[in-house]
Amino acid sequence: MSDYRYPYQEGVFVLNQLVGLEQICHQAGLDEFAEGLAEAVLDEASKLGSEQLAPLNVTGDRLGATIENNNVIETPGFSNAYQQFCDSGWPSLAGNPEFGGQGLPNVLAVAVNEIWQSANLAWSLCPLLTQGAIEAIETHGNDQLKQHYLPKLISGEWTGTMNLTEPDAGTDLAALKSKAVPEGGHYRISGQKIFITWGDHQMTDNIVHLVLARLPDAPAGVKGISLFVVPKYLLDEQGNPTAQRNDAYAVSLEHKLGIHGSPTCVMSFGDNGGAIGYLVGKENQGLACMFTMMNDARQGVGLQGLAISERAYQHALAYAKERIQGTLRDGSRISIIQHPDVRRMLLQMKSSIQAMRALVYVARAESDYVNNAADETAQLKHQKRNDLLTPIVKGWVTELSQELTYLAVQIHGGMGFIEETGVAQYYRDARILTIYEGTTGIQALDLIGRKTLVDGGVAVSDLLSEMRDDLGAISAPELQDIVTATQAAVEHAEDAKQWVLAQAAQDASAAGSASVSYMMLMGYLCGGWLLTKSAAIAQRDLANEGADLEFLNAKIISARFFAEQMLPRVGALLAAMQSGGDTIMAMSEAQF
Repeated sequence: MSDYRYPYQEGVFVLNQLVGLEQICHQAGLDEFAEGLAEAVLDEASKLGSEQLAPLNVTGDRLGATIENNNVIETPGFSNAYQQFCDSGWPSLAGNPEFGGQGLPNVLAVAVNEIWQSANLAWSLCPLLTQGAIEAIETHGNDQLKQHYLPKLISGEWTGTMNLTEPDAGTDLAALKSKAVPEGGHYRISGQKIFITWGDHQMTDNIVHLVLARLPDAPAGVKGISLFVVPKYLLDEQGNPTAQRNDAYAVSLEHKLGIHGSPTCVMSFGDNGGAIGYLVGKENQGLACMFTMMNDARQGVGLQGLAISERAYQHALAYAKERIQGTLRDGSRISIIQHPDVRRMLLQMKSSIQAMRALVYVARAESDYVNNAADETAQLKHQKRNDLLTPIVKGWVTELSQELTYLAVQIHGGMGFIEETGVAQYYRDARILTIYEGTTGIQALDLIGRKTLVDGGVAVSDLLSEMRDDLGAISAPELQDIVTATQAAVEHAEDAKQWVLAQAAQDASAAGSASVSYMMLMGYLCGGWLLTKSAAIAQRDLANEGADLEFLNAKIISARFFAEQMLPRVGALLAAMQSGGDTIMAMSEAQF
C-alpha cells in the first residue's frame, strides 16, 4: 500500500498564483489571514489526512458499515477520526461566523476537502453531505431553524443528509410520493427514501435529514414538492436533542461496488405514526431549496473525482518506481517508470489531475467572489460563472476520473487486478461519481439547456472571451506552441456554441444528442486554458531568485503534454456533435 500525501506545492500554487487567495481574503475583510493562509492551513490538514484518515481507507473498504436493529454501525476507527476532525475545528472552516463558523474562504475549504477525500473518500462523504444541509438551511430556513441547527452542523457536532431519491423517483422528482401532513407547528412525514449517503451512524448525537415530500393539497409534478428538516432525535425548546427518537430509521444498507465505508441507507419515515419535520422555505418550493443543496454537492462530487484520481496517481507512481521489470542494453535492470508507455500514462494522469484541480478550485472561488462582490452587477457576473462551471466540474471531472483510475490499474499490470495491491479500490470507488448527485447526462443537459440555450450563449461567450484575453497576453516564445493549441480549442468551443444555438432551434433532440460531447469539450477546454495560464506563471517565475526550477519546469511540461495529447479531444468532440445527432436518433427502439 502507498502512503498518501497532499500535493502541497501544487495546491499552494493553484490557490495563490491561479485563484488569487490573497485577493479573496482582502475582499472578505480577512487581511490578517491573507499572507501565508494556504500554507498554514494545508500543512495542518495534510497531517490529519495522512496520519489518521488514509490508514482507515482500506479498513472501510474491507469491513464497511453494518446495521443492527435499524441502527447503522460505522466502520471501526471512523468515529475516533471524526472526533479528531471536529476537535481540530475543520468542519467550521468556511462556516458563517454568526453561527460559530470561522468565515474563511470557500476555495480554501475545497482544498482542505480534497485532502479528506483523497485520504478516505467513503469517510469524507459524511461532512460533505452536512455541508449541503448547512447551505439549504442557511439560505432558505427561518430564524428558528437556523438557530437550532446551524451551530451544531457547522461545528460538526451533528451531521446532515439529503433525502431526495425514492424507489420510483430517481432523477424524475415529479414522481415523488413521500407525504407531509401539517400538524400544529410541524408536519408528519411518511415515505421511503433510497441511496441515502450516511443516512445513519453513531458518530454524533444527532443527524439532520433534509427530506423532500408532498403536502396533501400540493400541485402535481415538481411544483408540488416541499423540503423539511427531520432530525433523528427531536429537540427541546432550547434546541438541544432529547432522548425521544424521531420516526426516521435506516431499514437496510445497500451492497455496493465501492465506497464500502460509506453507509448507503434505505430510510423509512413514518412507520410508527409519522416522523416530525419542519418546513424549510415556503410550501411547494422545495425544488429551489433542493438545488441549493444539489449545486453545492455537485461541485463537491467533482472535487471527489479530482481527489480519488490524485490518490490513484500517487499509488501508481510509487509502484512504477518500485516495480523492476526490463533491462537496458548494458544488462542493468530498470523500474517500469523508465518504460515510455508507463511514463505516458503517468504524465496523462499528472497533467489531467492538475487541470482538474485548477478548474475545481477556480470554480469554487466564484462563490467567494459572489459573497464579497462590491455591487449587484459584480455579484451577478460571478454567480453566472459559478452556475456555468458547476455542471462542467461535476460532469467532466468525474468522467475523466474514470479514465485516470483505469490508468492507475493499467500501470500495475496484472497486479492491478489483485485487491491486495490496493489500486483496485480507487477504480471501484470512483465509479459512483458519474452517477450520484445527477448523472453525467443530467449535468450535460443542464449545461446545454439552462446554462447555454436559456441565455442565448451569453455566459459561455463571456468565458470564451476571457480565455482569448488571457491567451493573447502570453508573450513567452517558449510557450507559443501551447498557446496556439489552446487558442484553436477556444475557437472549436465557439463553433460548438454556435452549433448548439442554431441546431436546438430546429431540432428538439439535437441538444440532448450532443450534450455530453459539448460538456466534455468544455471541460477539456477549461482544463487546457488553466494549465496554459499556469505554464505562463511558471515560465515567469523561473527567473526568480531561489525558484524551485524542477517544480516550475514540470508545470510547463504538464501543460505541453495536455495541449498535445488531451486538447485535440476538443476538436474530435466538436466533430461528434456536428455529425452524431441524426445517427443517435435514427435507430428505432426495436432495432436496439
